[in-house]
Amino acid sequence: MPQIFGFYELPSRAKIILIGIVALVVLASSVVYVQAYHRAKPIYEVPTDKKIVALTFDISWGNKTPMPVIEILKENKVKSTFFLSGPWVKQYPEIAQQIKKDGHEIGSHGYRHINLSNLSKTEVKEEVMKAHKNIKEVTGVDAKLIRTPNGDYNEQVIEGIHECNYEAIQWGTDSLDWMNPGINTIIERVSKRAHPGDIILMHASDTCKQTHEALPAVIKNLKQQGYQFVTVSELLKEMEKDKDKKK
Repeated sequence: MPQIFGFYELPSRAKIILIGIVALVVLASSVVYVQAYHRAKPIYEVPTDKKIVALTFDISWGNKTPMPVIEILKENKVKSTFFLSGPWVKQYPEIAQQIKKDGHEIGSHGYRHINLSNLSKTEVKEEVMKAHKNIKEVTGVDAKLIRTPNGDYNEQVIEGIHECNYEAIQWGTDSLDWMNPGINTIIERVSKRAHPGDIILMHASDTCKQTHEALPAVIKNLKQQGYQFVTVSELLKEMEKDKDKKK
């Protein structure tokens, strides 16, 4: 009877079986690694040494908060990216048109304010395109960027978004203005957490009652730190430049 205390003491058939098991484990590990590495994800920020940030605003509800935000941006000569929900655009077309007129970038915040990860890919694409249609009809803009409702996503959601010729955008810094945590808290969070290539999440829905009060100081503090404000698309161009340099 052969000994079993060492690999080389095993009979030939046992060796083959053991080698096969090891090979399967290695193969499975490689597949998991590749899937994790290539998993479809949204863009949170852009790697760059330049002191540039993208100030972004989601809007889904109301008409009281948007205009003060728009006016503050105009007074400070800041261009931002607004992610607008499909139904809101139809309900308040004059505000959406003002955003376009002032030179801000318009993206989509989807149609229904629901978690897209609960939907099939077909349903995700329907949500994206329904919002796209509304934004196009009201503003004339063919939006190409989307921030999903609640920032919710999974790989299937991102794939569906890409199949609609959209890019999914998240954020690097969350102002927490949606929680109405206090004006100073919003100012401090953004001022301390902003970094080169950052995408800053803020809101201009009526549920966010402190955004417009915190915004002037947020802009002032970031300018004092040497930051310039760009749109998300302008930020993404920096990423493309970086890729070209590495080729």
